[in-house]
Amino acid sequence: MCFGHGTDNAYDEAAYLVLRALGLPFEIDDEKLNETLNGEIKDFLVNLITVRIEQRLPVAYMLNEAWFCGLSFYVDERVLVPRSPIAELIGQRFSPWVVEEKVSRILDIGTGSACIAIASALAFPDAYVDAVDISSGALAVAAENAHRHEVSERLRLLRSDLFENLQDQTYDIIIANPPYVSEDEMASLPAEFRHEPEQALEAGEDGLDIVRRLLSESRKYLNDGGVLIVEVGNAEVALVQAFPQIPFLWLEFEFGGEGVFLLTSEALDKSAKQKAS
Repeated sequence: MCFGHGTDNAYDEAAYLVLRALGLPFEIDDEKLNETLNGEIKDFLVNLITVRIEQRLPVAYMLNEAWFCGLSFYVDERVLVPRSPIAELIGQRFSPWVVEEKVSRILDIGTGSACIAIASALAFPDAYVDAVDISSGALAVAAENAHRHEVSERLRLLRSDLFENLQDQTYDIIIANPPYVSEDEMASLPAEFRHEPEQALEAGEDGLDIVRRLLSESRKYLNDGGVLIVEVGNAEVALVQAFPQIPFLWLEFEFGGEGVFLLTSEALDKSAKQKAS
């Protein structure tokens, strides 16, 4: 068994599965927990637990629910299960790297369930957010979540291969959680991750196929004073080795997570000049 889709241990996952499957709140009192379950409910829970163990199916897909930034999102096997540490940055409104009042447009690349895009739209109520994905299935999930959280008027969903269909639009913040799993790492992933869309995980021999494009194309779409934030996970070492001239700022997280870098528009300009010379 592997835990990495919202919990990191069997006890927490079991508690989450039982409570949410029965429609019970997380803050349930002890008296309610001590109630006796009838046979039908017991059979229902045993079936869920059996599926989790035998099929190694992530609980988020079993319940069609995942949490991100304190918000509930619909998920199924068309999208990754939300788990990015970028949630912590959104909660901080990307301080101190941007001035909240000056953020008018945000771009989320590889939006999947749109959890990052929607959480950003709610964190910046005066900003417009574009969310792109190459998968039409993922965008259908994203549309359902946008409707659920009532942000459809400020959230534009586009089917696009990175920046391909954005024309000349520019942004104050560009966020990307692209595929970054290498071929070797993909072959060794636990079974739970095999239920997620491979297209959203694997990115070539070293996991950097998409990140390379982001680094070369992002500046055109980033406003002066803007920031590019990208999660690369375990590909961090390979990225630093591949681009030693780029001054990546690797962000630290109070609640866990790593492999997320930030680059300012100025840093991208400086790197481009160094490459040209």
